[in-house]
Amino acid sequence: MEDSTNITQIIIDTINTIFENLFSSIDNNLYSVLDDVTFVNSDILYDKNFETLFGTSTSNGILLIANSFLLAFIIYYSARYLMAHFTYTQTETPFSFIIKLVLFGITMNCSFFVIQFILDLNCNVSLAIRNLGENLFHKNICFSELITTINSNIAIDQNSLNIFSLDGLIKGTLSISLLNLVFSYSLRYIMIKVFVLLSPFAFLSLTLEKTNWFFKAWFRNLFSLLFIQIVVALVLLILFSMDYASSNLFSKFIYVGGIYALIKTNSLVRDFIGGVSTEISQSVKNLVGLK
Repeated sequence: MEDSTNITQIIIDTINTIFENLFSSIDNNLYSVLDDVTFVNSDILYDKNFETLFGTSTSNGILLIANSFLLAFIIYYSARYLMAHFTYTQTETPFSFIIKLVLFGITMNCSFFVIQFILDLNCNVSLAIRNLGENLFHKNICFSELITTINSNIAIDQNSLNIFSLDGLIKGTLSISLLNLVFSYSLRYIMIKVFVLLSPFAFLSLTLEKTNWFFKAWFRNLFSLLFIQIVVALVLLILFSMDYASSNLFSKFIYVGGIYALIKTNSLVRDFIGGVSTEISQSVKNLVGLK
């Protein structure tokens, strides 16, 4: 009987050690990256390969293709305006088309700097929220600091983590949820770059009435991806504003609720203003659901 108890305890200790190493590895290696992929600014544009892909002038990269479309738009409008005289259909006046062509053609070729301004403006808003928290609570409002705070309230020191206890279950839930955040916000990071590459075509689409829907869809999706950053800053501000006690079970569940709110930020923003999904679980469900 005693041998059976010892074997059971050895198995429990082994499982606890495995999960302790796993959670410590996640905490120590991933969450500095989470801050980088969540709080983005115009620095993401200044990757050498990305700048080459976007185009350093009108004669290379995406800008070259966009300027080719500009010529195609001129040919399309000319043919449509000519046919309007035979079919007696209304079409946009040449003066209006030329004004929009010049205005949005210039904007298209300066889209790199327009996007740079938008990214920095969004970053400054989220940074102002985080700086407010730093001044009030004297803590860095970021994921790295959040992990430190969580670990100080839910101990994971050697021989202290028990995965079969409530604290161990809460710690496991938080670690897995934060790992999900890394994947989700990494996807968001990539999607922002995708919509940046589409920006010249979005501005060009405003030239014609039949194509301006593309700009509206592009702007709504990009805005929702960037707005997530502001909502995340607000959620972190609320989490750091609360007074936690390590012995208080309520505070531990608040951590779980806060992390869940961070996970659901994208769906909340999407329900509020629309936009693209960056939820990994939702993407997997959609993939599995394909026939």
